[in-house]
Amino acid sequence: MKQKLAAFLFMAAALLTTLSSVASPGMLVVLPSSGASSSTAPAEKNWADTFGTNPDVKALSPEMLKMSLDKFLTLTPSKYKEMTGKKLGLKKSMELKAAQKYVKKKMTSGADISKGVYVLLAILGLGWLAMGLLDDWSGSDWIVNLVLTFLCWIPGIIHALVKMKKYYS
Repeated sequence: MKQKLAAFLFMAAALLTTLSSVASPGMLVVLPSSGASSSTAPAEKNWADTFGTNPDVKALSPEMLKMSLDKFLTLTPSKYKEMTGKKLGLKKSMELKAAQKYVKKKMTSGADISKGVYVLLAILGLGWLAMGLLDDWSGSDWIVNLVLTFLCWIPGIIHALVKMKKYYS
């Protein structure tokens, strides 16, 4: 459920970014809705179009590109064989895993907060807030940073700046 919500929010953000750069201020933009269990063709193709510039994604077969994002991220070579009757070779299996890793990384990348804002929040003693938002409040990094910030301001800054490489690579 959490992965579906993250995928939907990422796709909606990408769509809104694209539409905001194309649409004029007076233009009304209508977004298509998708059901929880089924996907329409534009929604299925949207993730492939969004990530299609990467060579790992371009190397995928057309059957994989037509899948919904959730089905693609959970696809294994054995599931692919069940669906199509064709066996994935070693090379195609590696390409599938590389593309899945790339898509997951792009979906969870820290695009919510720019690097400059992150550094500014860290200096102001609010690095824990930026870390929590980028981690979706999971993990312990933001809690450790909050404790370090409250104990003494400087260790919190150092911890936030050291952990910055986790979010911005």
